[in-house]
Amino acid sequence: MEEIGGQHSSVNQTEKGLHTPLEETNGATHLSNTDHGKLPPMDGGMNAWLFLAACFVMEALVWGFAFTYGVFQEYYNSIPEFKNNGNIAVVGTCAMGIMYLDLPFVFAAYRQWPKYQRLGCGAGVLLMCLALGLSSLATNVTHLIITQGIFYAIGGSIAYSPCILLMEDWFDKRKGLAFGVMWAGTGLGGVVLPIVMQQLLDRFGFRTTLRAFAIALFLLTAPLVYFVKPRVPIPKNRPSPPPPNLRFIMTFTFALFELCNTIEALGFFLPSLYLPTYAGMIGASSSLQALTVILFNLASVVGCVLMGAIIDKLDVTVCILVSTIGSTLGVFIIWGFSMSLAPLFIFSIVYGLFAGSYTSTWPGIMRDVVRKKASAESSMVFACLAAGRGIGNLVSGPLSEALVKGLPWEGKLAYGYGSGYGTLIVFTGVTGVVGGGSYVARRLKWL
Repeated sequence: MEEIGGQHSSVNQTEKGLHTPLEETNGATHLSNTDHGKLPPMDGGMNAWLFLAACFVMEALVWGFAFTYGVFQEYYNSIPEFKNNGNIAVVGTCAMGIMYLDLPFVFAAYRQWPKYQRLGCGAGVLLMCLALGLSSLATNVTHLIITQGIFYAIGGSIAYSPCILLMEDWFDKRKGLAFGVMWAGTGLGGVVLPIVMQQLLDRFGFRTTLRAFAIALFLLTAPLVYFVKPRVPIPKNRPSPPPPNLRFIMTFTFALFELCNTIEALGFFLPSLYLPTYAGMIGASSSLQALTVILFNLASVVGCVLMGAIIDKLDVTVCILVSTIGSTLGVFIIWGFSMSLAPLFIFSIVYGLFAGSYTSTWPGIMRDVVRKKASAESSMVFACLAAGRGIGNLVSGPLSEALVKGLPWEGKLAYGYGSGYGTLIVFTGVTGVVGGGSYVARRLKWL
């Protein structure tokens, strides 16, 4: 692209929200026109699509496994080694929360030493596999927290981060679509892996299951490391970049987007955690209980891709508004009045389609923040948005337990609101509404 090749001025690049110091660390701005002509094209071509396909599969396996922990938690609670231990849920919280929260540190390290991105990706894969292998030897919950929780999350972050950092190297005009396709991998992993893990756990137990997945994870992800590479070769004599500029954090634009993003995350994870329990309360079998989450994840795949396509064309706050309206109406009207399986299944689809696509608006947020603060790096904006979502994820667990403790409102209100989960339904809906606050701010000309 011309922006990368240096044929336009940096002023024009900044106005487009595309020029970031990250691009300079990849050596893109130092290439001659002759070198530029030899590079694989952006936004298309076999190399770009192979890169995106590798990112999609990496996302499906790394994050998909973290999202299957509910299956493991139910199993761990049923066996003598871990039964009745109140810390079992901490394993899943660590696995998912740390992968969000440590991204600013991992991104900063890769930014400082970009030539190690592919090596780091491979090392992260090995660490994940090692963590799963060690977790198969666990004899208490502390072992699981350290291995399946902490070590797996660190390995996942190290392996997954180059996919994010290099995305802008391969995609410009289709950047939103590319991110949406990649994030759809989590939804697909969330559909396939829970079914597979449930079957393996029932037949072989957790030790064999974890070892088998560790082997499968290595065999499926190790070849992908070859395709997770920069489009622009990194010069060997490239000087070390200055420390990342995080002043954008203090801007009103980023602070508002981050606040809305974090509050939305407080409620986002709750339906996927409680839908099976809610379905069981209204008489669903175990397979139908699991179907609620499967439908949610399937719809998320579609939602992420669709949102990724429109975020490249529409104002980011309009896209956030679409996600907000669809998800909150689904919560208040469909889930709130669901006392049978049919409407609950419809809610799973609607919520996955709209709420599941919220993170696909991040490329638009990154674009807005960089446009307002030219020194901001889009990669670090992404990392901070992920950290905010991680905070919401960590807080939502204990907060949701407090919301449903004693089943408040049970019998006092009608339909789902009087089921004992009414407070949870209302909280999820309200956080969804607040998550769309940036649209109001734009209309008031605060952004």
